[in-house]
Amino acid sequence: MADSIKRTTLIVRDVQKAAQWYEQVFLMERWLDRPITLTGTGLATGKAGDETHLIIMKANDPVIGMIGLLEWVNPKMDAPPVPTRVEFGAPIFVVGSSDAKRACEAARKLGSQIYQDPYEWDIVGADGVKKYMIGVSFFDLDGYFYEVNEVTRTEASE
Repeated sequence: MADSIKRTTLIVRDVQKAAQWYEQVFLMERWLDRPITLTGTGLATGKAGDETHLIIMKANDPVIGMIGLLEWVNPKMDAPPVPTRVEFGAPIFVVGSSDAKRACEAARKLGSQIYQDPYEWDIVGADGVKKYMIGVSFFDLDGYFYEVNEVTRTEASE
């Protein structure tokens, strides 16, 4: 059996502001919220004694799809400029939404850069079923890119 990817953790500038963004845009809930002092092992950044704050956001599955938000509290980590393009090495997150337009408007109100306003598109999935969707794409407040799709109907492919 293949392993499961349970969570992706993102380094953020302001963990509380980032958590509020995920609550309002993707309707996620806080699953864990605590300070952590690094030991200096296991994580390929920071050093022993660094004080961080980790909030883990939970979507609708109890095992997969969680997003960790990690802020360096002491010492503060220097943040690069917020990206406006997806570059090599940066993740592209794909979100299945029940209301892509609402997610886009929530992201816009919170100051996100909207890359693509809602548009209609379709694709034939690996199962041969054609899916018609509303898609939007935008960056979160730290520059992580999200493609958000809402399936509006399906039909068997030819």
